Amino acid sequence: MPPPVAHILVVEDDIDHTTLIMRALEEHGITDSIARVGDGEAAIDYLEQRNAYADPESTTRPHLVLLDLNLPKYSGLEVLRYIKTSSHLNTIPVVILTTSDAETDRLRAYDEHANAYVTKPVDFDRFSAMIRDLGQFWAVWNVTQRITP
Repeated sequence: MPPPVAHILVVEDDIDHTTLIMRALEEHGITDSIARVGDGEAAIDYLEQRNAYADPESTTRPHLVLLDLNLPKYSGLEVLRYIKTSSHLNTIPVVILTTSDAETDRLRAYDEHANAYVTKPVDFDRFSAMIRDLGQFWAVWNVTQRITP
C-alpha cells in the first residue's frame, strides 16, 4: 500500500464512534492526518476555515470526509448539500457513515451526491475492517482532484 498522504475529516458527534474510526484509520496505516468535528456547523466552519478553524496552518483541506447523518446543529444531509453545491469543495469525496440503514436516508444521501453510503456494523472487527477498506479506497487508491486553497 502507498504511504498515507490523505487528510481525513471525521464529522461524528458520538465520541465512541469517533474513537473507533480514528483508531482503525491509524492502526491500518491509512492516515495519521485526521481531524474530527462533532456537529454540522463545525464541519462547515472547518471546511471554510472560519471561526475556530480560521488558522490555515492548523486546518487542512480534507481529501475525504466521513460524515454521519444524525448531527447536532446542521444534519449530515445539510452538510453534504453544502459541500456538493460549493464550487471550491464539491470535489471532496464524502462518504456517509451512519447507523441508519433506512432506504429513504440512503436515497436522500445519493440525491445530494454522496460518493458512498455505508451503514456502521455493530461488531468491532467488522467495523474496523470496513474503515480500513473505506480508507484504502477513498483516501489512498482513489485519485481525486486535490486542491489546496
